Amino acid sequence: MSQKIKPRIYKGTRDFLPEQMIKRQFVINHIERIFKKYGFEALETPTMELWETLSGKYGEEADRLTYRFTDRGDREVGLRYDLTVPLSRVVASYPHIPKPFKRYQIQPVWRADKPQKGRFREFYQCDIDVIGSASMLAEAEILAAIYEILKVLGFDQFLMRINSRKILRGIAEVSGISPEQEGTMARAIDKFDKIGLEGVKSELIKSGINAAKTKALLEKLGSSGTNSQRITDAEKYLKESDTGIQGLEELKKLFHFLQIYEIPEEYLIFDLFLARGLDYYTGPIFETFVREPQIGSITGGGRYDNLIGMFSGTDYPATGCSIGLERIITVMEELDMFPEYLKTPIQALVTVFEASTLDYSIDIARKLRAAHINTELYTGESKLRGQFGLANDKSIPLVIIAGPDEIENQQFNLKNMRTGEQSTHLLEDLIMRVQEILNTLHSE
Repeated sequence: MSQKIKPRIYKGTRDFLPEQMIKRQFVINHIERIFKKYGFEALETPTMELWETLSGKYGEEADRLTYRFTDRGDREVGLRYDLTVPLSRVVASYPHIPKPFKRYQIQPVWRADKPQKGRFREFYQCDIDVIGSASMLAEAEILAAIYEILKVLGFDQFLMRINSRKILRGIAEVSGISPEQEGTMARAIDKFDKIGLEGVKSELIKSGINAAKTKALLEKLGSSGTNSQRITDAEKYLKESDTGIQGLEELKKLFHFLQIYEIPEEYLIFDLFLARGLDYYTGPIFETFVREPQIGSITGGGRYDNLIGMFSGTDYPATGCSIGLERIITVMEELDMFPEYLKTPIQALVTVFEASTLDYSIDIARKLRAAHINTELYTGESKLRGQFGLANDKSIPLVIIAGPDEIENQQFNLKNMRTGEQSTHLLEDLIMRVQEILNTLHSE
């Protein structure tokens, strides 16, 4: 006999049991429905990409977190770090795709990161992107879709933070920070939520930005007031930067569009401390944070007009956003936001009274399934008591019983496992009666 293998998984990855999968599918279904509603089309890309595709696109820190290995043919490959770089490769590979190209993609990505609450080494991203549009309307479409998704899922206490890499570039310029130091600056101020103002100050000085320039930078980033007031303040000190002013003009248009989409300003903030650490961003950037629990951003994205050109030699304007599925589910579980009925996809269990009644039970299950009611037909050896125990263990809300008397009268017994109520009905009313109770359960 071979040695017993201890069952375990790689740290930072997870198994998803049925009771977890139904929650994941619930969230994904809402996300996908709204993506389609806004005119986005589905795309999938390979799990692995050639290393030359992935390397140098995100910045040094992200490159270190990308899983990289050599295959049996001595080819250098990597697991995708995000869905944006593979999308850029796709657009460069298939230039005939009509533009603007609005795509959504829901697939896992991998990062050799330190696992913690809401952060895993393997996790799903749910992305939407618009390729081929330089208009701020593309950003507005994306943010409107994100807002609707969060509201439909039951979120209310969240904030969509918006900034622009052009504005940050302008602030760096008027603060005397060189273009070569912009990436370092962005990565330092992007840590503001984790390390605070003094921490950012220390990071900037350690990176080679002197104290005077650091002070000038942080004074400009500390704007307050309404979004309009923040933009007005930024206009005053960015008037000497064409890039900064261009970034502000773009954000003015974006906030105007979001107002037309009727997104309340209480959910939007122009936040100069938002930088997003990836190197490929070129314009507006945005993240969404929930106020409670403290888990970091649940969505994030921005404009990346130069990334596709790294593959094709031709730049395309592009913008997109990623929804962090794992963090959204973590928050929804912690705040008890999932509906009560989301414990199993099975809506009814059809029992088997005895061997002689099996054909009748099969016919009932067939009728329910034909009406698109998720139905389990019992296939085990237990008596009725054991079958009820199975329904209880799996949180199946309805159980249908049909013995010889019910068969003779063309009837069935229906038990609501949530209330304990049991009633007898004609077989011809099967679908109507089952659907009535399911509708009641789903409205609770």
